[in-house]
Amino acid sequence: MKKLYIGLMSGTSMDAVDAALVDFSSDQVSLLASYKSPLPNTLREDLTKLYTTNSINIVKFAELDQKIALISVETIKKLLAESKFSAKDILAIGSHGQTVFHYPHLSSYPFTIQIGDPNIIAEKTGITTIADFRRRDIAAGGQGAPLTPAFHNSIFRTEKEDTIVLNLGGITNITYLPADLSATILGFDIGPANCLLDQWIHAHLRQWFDKNGIWAASATFDEALLRQFLSDPYFQLKPPKSTGPEYFNFKWIQTHLAKLNRQVSPASVQTTLCELVAVSISRAIQAIKSIHGVILLCGGGSKNIYLRKRIQQHCHPHQVLLTDDRGIASDWVEAMAFAWIAKQTLESKSSNLPEVTGAKNATILGGIYLKT
Repeated sequence: MKKLYIGLMSGTSMDAVDAALVDFSSDQVSLLASYKSPLPNTLREDLTKLYTTNSINIVKFAELDQKIALISVETIKKLLAESKFSAKDILAIGSHGQTVFHYPHLSSYPFTIQIGDPNIIAEKTGITTIADFRRRDIAAGGQGAPLTPAFHNSIFRTEKEDTIVLNLGGITNITYLPADLSATILGFDIGPANCLLDQWIHAHLRQWFDKNGIWAASATFDEALLRQFLSDPYFQLKPPKSTGPEYFNFKWIQTHLAKLNRQVSPASVQTTLCELVAVSISRAIQAIKSIHGVILLCGGGSKNIYLRKRIQQHCHPHQVLLTDDRGIASDWVEAMAFAWIAKQTLESKSSNLPEVTGAKNATILGGIYLKT
């Protein structure tokens, strides 16, 4: 019997809903099909307003919850139509949802919220849906993030060399998989990636992203501004730690620019933001004391040619590759991870790593919404 699951992911870049149809029938995980539904510009703008404001319109919030769910449903239907599979072939959907608030550091009431009502997804697809993964880890005293390191460990770890998986989404998160299989896996959110790059270019050029890093490559980075960016307290925090665009956003850039007390060209700011990503990655790798090995890139930022060059420059002698070079398409690693987490949940197995999230114990993640 085939073990087919669908993973749904809408990440911190807030650009699309990704769906991956994954076969877990054997030890060799196989991506059978994938489909991406770009989020409408108006929806992206509404989501951005939601996480950057201190007040919430509850009606607007509920509408966005349904809109993400409905786009998820259409994405799944198109994925199945193109792959020639049907709903009855799929054991479950693992729906991450769209993170709109992530505040795991609040001392009294830490929380995280992902929208995309799983009731709607289960009802309209006819497929059991598993969702709301992060809050169980927070309930166990963890950060609720990152959750993908357990999946990375299952498919990328090798005794041949240290392996570092870098997901360059809206936020950069790292998974360190030592070649010594008895050594502890590490993982945490390093800091911003596409969330700042995308917001800055959209504000100045009305483009949603800097294709291949062409705009960043057209200027030089500002050393004083880079130092100002790196002075942010988040970069000094010890793991476990996690963050999101509710912290690293356009206002964050403006705040640090104001402290510089001089003008910096918009192109140079973009270049400096790229440098911030590369330098923060390098410092994180130094902190975990990985001297050599391979770095596997995934996520939208892995397509940014200029950013990849800066990461290679700062992270030498590590070899920088794409996860594609290890048989897993870099665009679909995150969605595949939540298909895997759904499988773990349906099999009553844990999928968080306490050494990564800071949770008191390993736990089964997510709520199960059964098909009718």
